[in-house]
Amino acid sequence: MQIKIGLVSISDRASSGIYEDKGIPALEAWLGGALASKWSSVSRLIPDEQALIEKTLIELVDMEVCSLVLTTGGTGPAPRDVTPEATIAVSDRVLDGFGEQMRAISLKYVPTAILSRQVGVIRKNALILNLPGQPKAIKETLDGIFAAVPYCIDLIGGPYIETNPDVINAFRPKK
Repeated sequence: MQIKIGLVSISDRASSGIYEDKGIPALEAWLGGALASKWSSVSRLIPDEQALIEKTLIELVDMEVCSLVLTTGGTGPAPRDVTPEATIAVSDRVLDGFGEQMRAISLKYVPTAILSRQVGVIRKNALILNLPGQPKAIKETLDGIFAAVPYCIDLIGGPYIETNPDVINAFRPKK
C-alpha cells in the first residue's frame, strides 16, 4: 500500500511570490531519502491564515486521504503564526510528545527553540506534524522524531511504512 503524504508550506511571503518556498523541497528531499516504501505527495503553499490552514488540513486528510501531513512554518510567537491553532482546531487528539521532542531537538541548535509552538495531532487515520520553517531545521527535526512516525501511523490504522535504515530506523516494538 502506497502512503500519501500531505506537504504544506505556510508562509505569507512565499505564497505571495516574494521569495521562493524552500520548505516543500526540503520535506520532499528528506522523505525521498528516508522512505523505503512507495509514497506520493500532495503539496500546498498557503499564507498564514487560520481558516485556510484548517481547510487545507481537512482537505488533505478527508479528501486526499493523506496518512501523514507535514506542515512547515507558522509556529513561532508572531501574531500571524497560527499553524498550531489551526492544527489543533481540526484534530481529534493531540500527541504532546511530538511537540515536546521537536522543541528539545531544536534546543540543541538554537536557544530560540523555546519560542516554537509546534504540535503533533491525529485527525481520523492521519498524523499531522508542524515542523520548523527552515530547511536545516526541518532535517534536524525529522532526523530526531521520524523513528516514531511509522509505528504511530500503524496504531491509528494507516499504511505500513518502511524506512531506509541508512537514514532512519523506524521503531516498532518486538512482537
